[in-house]
Amino acid sequence: MDKIIARHLTADLYGCKASRLLDEESLSVKVSSLFEEHGFQVMASTLQDVDEDHTALLILLAEGHFAIHLYRDLSYVAADLFLCEYAAAPEDLLQKIKNIFKPEKFRTTYLKRGDFSASGADMKPQTKTRVAPLRRIHNTGAKVIRLLAHRKH
Repeated sequence: MDKIIARHLTADLYGCKASRLLDEESLSVKVSSLFEEHGFQVMASTLQDVDEDHTALLILLAEGHFAIHLYRDLSYVAADLFLCEYAAAPEDLLQKIKNIFKPEKFRTTYLKRGDFSASGADMKPQTKTRVAPLRRIHNTGAKVIRLLAHRKH
């Protein structure tokens, strides 16, 4: 069994619905409520416009933190979820965050933080990255076209 202090999940959400990126105040309330519904204690929340296209939301939890950066012109969201509990399930919360933004595709990276198990003794980072196959059909079609074009030459 792993002996870790925290679970850390990062996510890149691409092609988010534009309407979901505009109402930051509503977003702040929705995300804070989401954490409270899952039994986390929200200690503080701050929403800050970094510039006209970039907004940052930081939620400090007793059990960790959640940071999100919204880039409206790019329809892109970068999220960072750190939970200081062995049994935490950041993937479940991320799924609900994805439901808020409705991205066309996403990439997640999962880290075990404070790994004190035997496998962590060598200090090599253990990461697991997942890219959603939302565009698999489109990408397969593009590969077939490239393959056929290459064969003609």
